[in-house]
Parts: sequence; structure tokens; C-alpha cells
Amino acid sequence: MKSSKFLIFKIFFLLVIYPLFFNLPKANAAEEIKITYSIFSRTIKVDSLKTFAKKGKSTKKLKKILEATGSPDKEIKAVLNKDFEIPITIASKLVYSEVGNVFLTRLSSIIHPPRANDERTGMLALRASVIQGINLGNGKINLVNFFEAYPTKTVILDVSALSKVMNKVESISELLTFFANSPLEKIKTD
Repeated sequence: MKSSKFLIFKIFFLLVIYPLFFNLPKANAAEEIKITYSIFSRTIKVDSLKTFAKKGKSTKKLKKILEATGSPDKEIKAVLNKDFEIPITIASKLVYSEVGNVFLTRLSSIIHPPRANDERTGMLALRASVIQGINLGNGKINLVNFFEAYPTKTVILDVSALSKVMNKVESISELLTFFANSPLEKIKTD
């Protein structure tokens, strides 16, 4: 009986008292996206991207970046708000599968935390972002939720690496269709 009381006290101490005295840092969500291209970079706030996606209003800085894409605002909003419905259990299986590992490894060269000097760190951040993004979206994920759920304050988006991948793929919709449908069907049946 004494050992169970002591165990309860230990658990209480670890969960409640310990953080009060040792001020543990909380996991942060992404606040900004740093878009890099060669030696150039621009930073946009995730909140301004979210406001643009929901209301169509953008800051001057975001407006300049959006104009540089050459796409109409309506099209960009559609991409940002495109929801992918996926149960969190299936998403979890997908990001830990062999196909998921390959996809995350390639994606970690495009989207990664600052100062990440190995692809494993990028993969872990991407996994967390996908799972937490689906949680934020109540079973759905879009680009805004993905960036909001990214586990570091700053997300690096490397345009040079993205363009290398885009040269290998005929269209982004082809890529999204492949990764949204093909692996899911296999995982659903497992």
C-alpha cells in the first residue's frame, strides 16, 4: 500500500509540481515561413497567410510574394484552403510506412526547420506537422493547418529544392493525387 501511495506522489510531482519549478519550455507552433531561393530570402507570418486564406486580405509583404508567383489570388486561396480528409490513424500509418518515409525524406529537403543539418530532423518535424495539422482541422488538413502545426517557430521553404522536384513531376496535382490516393488505399486494406 505504501508503494502505491509513493508512486501516486511521484506521478503528481512529475506532472504538476516539476514544471512549476523548472519552467519547461512548451512546444511552439510555427509563427513564420522563411522562403529561401539561393541567397535570397523572405519571411511571411503564418497568421498573415491564414488571414489571406480565410478572408482574402494580405499584408504588403505577403502581397508582393503572392504577386511573384504569377497566379491569381483566387487560385492561391483555393490551394491554401484545399482540404484533404484523412483519418488520423491512417495518416499516422502513412507517415510511418516505407512510402511515407521516402516521401518525407524528399519533402524534408524542401520544408525543414532552421539549422536542420540532417534529414531525420526534417522528417520528424514533418510527421508532427501532418498529425497535428489533421488534429487542428478535425480530420482534415490543408496547407495553413500544416504550417500552423509545424513544431518550430520558423519553417524554411526552399524554393530551389522545390523547383528541382517540380522538374521531375509533370504537375503538382499529379503529385498530390499520387500521394493522396495510392498509398492510402494500401494502408486502408492493411
